[in-house]
Amino acid sequence: MKKFRGVKDLKPLFKMGISLLCLSFIVAFCIFNSGAVTVSASTSYIDDTHPTDPTVDRETNLTGTDGERTNLTEPGSAKDADDLQELNIANTVTVTYDNGNGTINGALRILITLTLIALAPLLLIMMTCFTRIIIVLHFTRAALATQTSPPNQVLMGLALFLTFFIMQPTLKEINETAIQPFDKGEIEQQEFFDTAMIPIRNFMYGQTQTKDVRLFMEIDDLEWDGELDSIPNAVLIPSFLISELRTGFIIGFLIYIPFIVIDMVVASVLMSMGMMMLPPTTISMPFKILLFVLADGWNLIIGSLVKTFY
Repeated sequence: MKKFRGVKDLKPLFKMGISLLCLSFIVAFCIFNSGAVTVSASTSYIDDTHPTDPTVDRETNLTGTDGERTNLTEPGSAKDADDLQELNIANTVTVTYDNGNGTINGALRILITLTLIALAPLLLIMMTCFTRIIIVLHFTRAALATQTSPPNQVLMGLALFLTFFIMQPTLKEINETAIQPFDKGEIEQQEFFDTAMIPIRNFMYGQTQTKDVRLFMEIDDLEWDGELDSIPNAVLIPSFLISELRTGFIIGFLIYIPFIVIDMVVASVLMSMGMMMLPPTTISMPFKILLFVLADGWNLIIGSLVKTFY
């Protein structure tokens, strides 16, 4: 470690500080003097802007034809708020309708797309078989007592691929009945959403228990005649989620049973040998893995889990 020798070590620091202070004063002086400089705006006129020249026709302040375009209105020519709004044409979002078939302009379409992307994970969890699959996979890992093996990324990836596999008929029906007709302009947006929800509602209704539907219908003070058409989405989706949670926990309990038996056997053997300080889970985990591999556990669990949706 270098020793401190008093004022001699501080002289370079003093010199550096004085230099920085002088430089700061010079920069500040230049900035304040530059504020007095006036800025003027010049207006240039281009011949091919005549059809939508704001100086000729103030009702069509549009820019951007095939040629080079510019707004020819001089800076500061707005007299009121409405006139200023017409000049700020680049900062507005408009919806254009074509012969009754509404088409959303680019800015609003991007906004809707980003919103759907943000809500996509939530919709995937709520309205598909993803919930049941991920619960069963986590119960399986907990029963094996392998902590982080398989890791969360592997379980999530497996659950996603199984979800797409199980939902493939539903997605195919949505594509044929809603997406393709809407892309061809045969149906409008509201009809597109209503048609796309039909296959999803049929899937959720097939996995939802009646008592869960009745629970939410009674909470909402609605009468139910036992038909799918009389169930609103606000009732069907939470009912489907509760049913999925119940089914996932039942399957998880059944998976736990053989592994609990192994834990009990190992704990009894250790107690009889007087090895009470040795954790039973440390000894039982290799036997669990051995049993799981010999029984081809992943094949049995995944196969049985997928068959619960058919």
